[in-house]
Parts: sequence; C-alpha cells; structure tokens
Amino acid sequence: MKRILTAVIFLLLAVPQLALAIRIKDIASFNGVRDNQLIGYGLVVGLNGTGDSDQTKFPVQSLTNMLERMGITINRSDIKVKNVAAVMVTADLPPFVKQGTQIDVLVSSAGDAKSLAGGTLLMAPLKGADGQVYAVAQGAVLTNSFSYGGQAASVQKNHPTAGRVPNGALVERELPNVLTGQGQLRLNLHQPDFTTATRIARAVNEKFNAPVASCSDPGAVLMTVPDAYRGRVVEFVADMERLEVRPDSPAKVVLNERTGTIVIGDNVRISTVAVSHGNLTLFVKETPQVSQPAPLSKTGETVVVPRTSVKVTEGGGGLAVVKEGASIGEVVRALNALGVTPRDLIGILQAIKAAGAMQAELSVI
Repeated sequence: MKRILTAVIFLLLAVPQLALAIRIKDIASFNGVRDNQLIGYGLVVGLNGTGDSDQTKFPVQSLTNMLERMGITINRSDIKVKNVAAVMVTADLPPFVKQGTQIDVLVSSAGDAKSLAGGTLLMAPLKGADGQVYAVAQGAVLTNSFSYGGQAASVQKNHPTAGRVPNGALVERELPNVLTGQGQLRLNLHQPDFTTATRIARAVNEKFNAPVASCSDPGAVLMTVPDAYRGRVVEFVADMERLEVRPDSPAKVVLNERTGTIVIGDNVRISTVAVSHGNLTLFVKETPQVSQPAPLSKTGETVVVPRTSVKVTEGGGGLAVVKEGASIGEVVRALNALGVTPRDLIGILQAIKAAGAMQAELSVI
C-alpha cells in the first residue's frame, strides 16, 4: 500500500501542471484577525461510578465550594462521591463573534477519573490570557467512547477521559473590532516569501488602480484604505481578498524514512548526474533435522543435526543519467527506470544531494 501511495504521488507530480492562482484570503490573513484561546475549570457530574476517587482532593473541595454558594453547608469529610470528575475546559474564540454566539468546548479530565461518558459539565467560566471571562460553558459531554472492566479484564474504545460539548459555550464578552476606523491594514502571509508578497502587492495595486499596497518585509503587505472605501473597510477587504495570485515556494524535497513517503516540490532541479543502484538480497534458511537410533536399539542417542542453506541474489542495478536542469517529471521518470522502491529512492535522493547535484532543500522528517 505504501508503494502504491508513493507511486501515485510521483505520477501526480510528474504530470505537467498549470500555474494555478490562489485567492489572497487562503494564503494570508489580516493582523489581529485570529482566534483566541480560552481556558477554564469545571466539574462533570452524572458519571456512573467512573469519576475521581477519594485520593483526588480538589474535586471534593470544588464540590463543597459550589454547594456552599448554593446555600448548602456540608462538611468536606462527609462527601464521598464517585460520580463527579474535575475537568479542564478549553475553547477557541473566533474573531468577530458576538454575544450569545455558541462555540464548541473541549473537556479533559484533570484527576484520575476512568471515563467522562454520560456526564454533564456544570457551568464553567472560560477566561482569556488577560484574565477576563469571555464565555461560559455547560452541557452534556460527548466522548464517543466507552470503558468497562472487572478485576481480571477490561475493554475500552477510543479515549474516554476527554470529550467535547458541541455548542456548549455562550460568548459573554466580544473581542474588539480591529478593523473599525483603520486607515491602514497589515496583511500577514501564512508562508513568508519575497516573491509571493510582491505579487500580492502588485495584484492589489492593479485592482484599485492606485499605490494601495506595499511590501514591508517578505511576511507582510501594508495596505492603505483608498479614499473611495473610507468608512467601508469591510467592503475593501472583501474586494481585495478575492483577488488571485500565484504563490511561490522554495525548492524542497521532504523524505520520511519511517513510512517511505517522498514529496518533491515543483521547483526542484538537478544537475547532470548518473545514478546506479543495485540490491543485494541474502536468503538464509534453517532446516534442522533430527537423527535418532533405530527402533529397539540398545545404544545411541537422539540429536538435532543443523542444516543451513544460503542464497545470495544481487539485483541488476542499471545506470540512469539525469540531465542538467531536469524538471520533477524527468527526475521521476529517470529514477523509476531503475526499478527501485520508495525506500531506495530515499537513499538515492540523499546521495544526489550529498554529491551537490540537487538544487533544493532536503528535509528528513
């Protein structure tokens, strides 16, 4: 299966591809327009005896504090429950969300609970890095797993100590609108590149027929809102992010020896080089035989006589010549002509790079 997958990847790379343009919104984002991480602490109740044990002290303390806020006074030492689990609640707050918007939350056990399946998360405030509460989470926990067992055996499916509450948090505090009243915006590229940043600036200037965009560095493009869009920044962004440019990327070859995966970029070029590769296969087979005395014999003993057969097979490694400036398709055809496996190709590409014949970055993961 790995060989088939690698062959398919090589075939797709070998086919000449047209220079496809990509929308700006897919390769860059505006400064400040991003998700924000939230975190909180809460309790999951309603578990079927799979909650935290008595050795975990803080769930009991949390339950005691919650009952006291509800007007119920109880001695902490009198509480012994196994249907409660202390959890950490995390979520990502998207940009421009409004009060009342529902977002998903992730619930993870913080104690020694065995499973959160079937539990309900009680109201848990979610705070940002500034310590402010931005959302409140509550709802049924879905784990899509189970865990059952006895003293001698157990069975488990997936991961029962972590789950998700779909639409389980309500946004209570909105993030500041970073686009309001802005006369200049900064577009950050997901993959910084000099050529890509220049192409984005050129495409924006041609679209609005004015020097609107300029490159400050390979990772950002500064944009001045045109006079025609004053007070209409959202419309300016909508018209700009639909523009299409062709992003550039450095020549790179990625090798994964564990899985035999090879990915070669379109810009990879190789100087004139001759490649020869041969396989040496050694077969060693053990067929021991048992030698024993004849029936009713008064002397002799039974012994094991070793038998070893050795066979050496050396594959005919052909010689393939890769011409200077060869494209990725020519490289693939030349290497496939040798009849090598993906794992052998990894060794060949490493040797070509060591010989200084590959004008590309070689990354081994």
